[in-house]
Amino acid sequence: MKRLFIILALAFVMFSNIGLKSQACSRILYVGEDSLRIVGRSLDWKTPIPTNIYVYPRGISKKGSDAPGAIRWTSRYGAVYAVSYDSGVTEGMNEKGLSVNGLFCKGTVYVNPGTDNRPPMSLAVFVAWLLDMNATTDEVVKVLKEQNFTISGATFDGGTVSALHWGITDASGKCAILEFDHGVVKVYEGQDMLAMTNDPQFPAMTAINDYWTKVGGINMLPGTVKSPDRYVRGYFFAGHVKKTGEAPLGVSITRSILNNVSVPYLYAIETEPNVSSTQWRSFSNLRDRTYYFDIVTHLGMFYVDLKKCNLRKGAPILKFDTSRNPDAIGDITARMERNPGFVPMY
Repeated sequence: MKRLFIILALAFVMFSNIGLKSQACSRILYVGEDSLRIVGRSLDWKTPIPTNIYVYPRGISKKGSDAPGAIRWTSRYGAVYAVSYDSGVTEGMNEKGLSVNGLFCKGTVYVNPGTDNRPPMSLAVFVAWLLDMNATTDEVVKVLKEQNFTISGATFDGGTVSALHWGITDASGKCAILEFDHGVVKVYEGQDMLAMTNDPQFPAMTAINDYWTKVGGINMLPGTVKSPDRYVRGYFFAGHVKKTGEAPLGVSITRSILNNVSVPYLYAIETEPNVSSTQWRSFSNLRDRTYYFDIVTHLGMFYVDLKKCNLRKGAPILKFDTSRNPDAIGDITARMERNPGFVPMY
């Protein structure tokens, strides 16, 4: 009877996942010793997403949209951004060790009739706004729960809607996951939240993970590229690998976990058109303020050291063009070039 129960339970979980289209991205939090925390994420998509690295100093005036009444701000903190298509911030980390990562979530609906008259905020700069103006997860959560904004954004890649949810992590390990449910902001908070992928939304995902936690990852783990399976594997390994306070080793450990939950490059399933291969991975060392970037078609991994960057008001914006530097490896901070800044795709 016990074996029968396990088989039926496994079947339930497997079949409950059939309707979940496995879309892009995984996020892992590695918690080491001596306050070392590394946020690793993979970006998966069906076609290459050209992504360049920018460093923005403090004191720059920005706006959330071209629409009337858009939110305007002057950045309090310098930050490194990953900017896709040179027009929208996918993720980043600021000088206080706050990280914000955007991942796809097809159940996302940003607006409802009650949000129409709120100040516009484009997806292209939403992450930048959060990083520019906040030092901690608690500060971000306060802004989100006030919800004095309405999200908007252009489509991309032939009309794809940017349906996203976000992982927010600060240097202390305080985390939050932000999801929009028909215009309503839902924020799930916790300490050292180890994993995040795509659909289903967070409460349902944790229920699936709770089942596998009871099964025990040493005995069995789900192995497909579907979003819940990647979540379960990432959560298990992030919680069971060796802890270290050495940053290079911590990055290597986090990188190995992300490799385990990534989708092989150019892998496709005819019956799953939304299964997407991993395009790049990033690793944000929140303690030491170093941001690593690993493009799967390039030769190696490189990083930006925010402590070496001039982030004072009036300092230049810096850019690293990844398409022109396929052989970049190691510290590229000094190789970044002055730039007027990316043009947001509002």
